[in-house]
Amino acid sequence: MTATPSLTLRETWNPASPLFTLEHTDASSAARAGQLNTAHGLIQTPIFMPVGTLGSVKGVHLYELQDDIRAQIILGNTYHLYLRPGLKTLEAAGGLHKFNGFNRPMLTDSGGFQVFSLTGIRKISEEGCEFRSHIDGSKHFFSPERVMDIERSIGADIMMAFDECPPGTASYEYARKSLTLTHNWLRRCVQRFVQTEPRYGYHQSLFPIVQGCVFPELRRESAHFVTDLEAEGYAIGGLAVGEPAEVMYEMIEVVNDILPTSRPRYLMGVGTPVNILEAIERGVDMFDCVMPTRNGRNGQIFTWQGIINFRNAKWATDFSPLDPEGESRVDQIYTRAYVHHLFKAKELLAMQIASIHNLAFYLSLVREARKHILADDFARWKAAIVPQLSRRL
Repeated sequence: MTATPSLTLRETWNPASPLFTLEHTDASSAARAGQLNTAHGLIQTPIFMPVGTLGSVKGVHLYELQDDIRAQIILGNTYHLYLRPGLKTLEAAGGLHKFNGFNRPMLTDSGGFQVFSLTGIRKISEEGCEFRSHIDGSKHFFSPERVMDIERSIGADIMMAFDECPPGTASYEYARKSLTLTHNWLRRCVQRFVQTEPRYGYHQSLFPIVQGCVFPELRRESAHFVTDLEAEGYAIGGLAVGEPAEVMYEMIEVVNDILPTSRPRYLMGVGTPVNILEAIERGVDMFDCVMPTRNGRNGQIFTWQGIINFRNAKWATDFSPLDPEGESRVDQIYTRAYVHHLFKAKELLAMQIASIHNLAFYLSLVREARKHILADDFARWKAAIVPQLSRRL
């Protein structure tokens, strides 16, 4: 087993005022309701975080995020923000919150997944990762220390550690080597984090990431390793990258049996509404995924009745609301026939409406899940709603 790191993160936070408060656990499952207390506001969990890769959620205004979608926290990406607008601009603005005007909590992904997706234009070593920009081909280098410095400059409330994300189909040998590298990098991330201060006068948290691909032995090793760091929260990475959904759920269970119940658990890059409910049932608190906006831009929306593809002709004369049970304004204003027309006409408004609806739906889904956790009937509610959410209308 990998040696326990000599540094911990406990010295960087106040145990008397924890980031996370666990409020309740469902009577018949591991589903949890809690609260995150950040410098930019409270977050009720379970929570979905809209993805704002470049400091913006594609096609969505901030007032729509705040008032209609009711986003409590959004996610930015270190790799993309580092390339543009760049650190000089972000630092001059006073951090990403002041640059984009979103005054609620934010989280930054370390950029590891994006860097390692640059197959053919990056080179990984023990020191870090050399890569070429997808924008102009310029050469850059991310070390664990450099990534911590970049995330300090961005100024998100929650920072992610720099890791390698192996594909879901990786061999055991590759996954083992990758995990060793991720743990070595994590030691360096922690050391840099505890040696530096927030740039903008408010507290930042660092979440280590559990890796290990689809191998329970490696997942357990990684979960024990990160737990020893005594961080304010933990992430589960390297899932929904090609492995079957049932294997993903198994890995979540393996990891959550080890991670402390007193800390938030963030499942990175997942997923469909059903994926989210399955993960909540297994004790996950935080989620992000590009699916609501990406699928929305391609004409697909998620509703309480099932999944709609607006490119299908069947919606041309359906004058019912977008989602009769939806809570957002777009659900009440626009009909299915009208949105179908917009997609057929390739109007930009179609993509905006679908993105807003999907994000609002995801946020309403986790709010509803929270209500049922607090009512101790989450497992029964989830079993009834999953077949409905899975239907293609």
